[in-house]
Amino acid sequence: MGEPARRDPPAWGVQADELDCDFVGLYRECLTPMVRLAWGLTGSENLAEDLVHDAFIRVHAHWDGIVSPRAYLYRTVVNACRSASRRARRERRVEERHTLVEATDLEADELFDALAELPYRQRAALVLRYYEGLSHSEIAVLLNCREGTVGSLVHRGLAQLRRVIEP
Repeated sequence: MGEPARRDPPAWGVQADELDCDFVGLYRECLTPMVRLAWGLTGSENLAEDLVHDAFIRVHAHWDGIVSPRAYLYRTVVNACRSASRRARRERRVEERHTLVEATDLEADELFDALAELPYRQRAALVLRYYEGLSHSEIAVLLNCREGTVGSLVHRGLAQLRRVIEP
């Protein structure tokens, strides 16, 4: 008899048997789309990656009680982006009170700059509608509002984008 086959250590420092195979499949399938979604909602790739990884941790922690993992993940990511947006807005207000911030040319993508100027719910509705291709009813579930409100958010968000982008 020879030596037992050597196994590489699994990801995250846990044994491979401990990971639920369905969760690993969800992670592999949904990581990139969720990061894109979060990036569209936050405007920051690094923040998007952090929020999505935190969302996966939350999903894994509640895995046994989740009926629809993809929907739960989607909602967790959207809620995390909403919280990050609120936190960033509060931080900006505090910063504006304490210092005078000079505007600099960051040479950022014009669309992301325009989206960043929108209120969170309008930005979220536009990203979910046009970037993710979701229906108004799906967006209403994610934003916890009525379908009519989604229509209004999309309409007002597009109007604001036109004013900012078109001279």
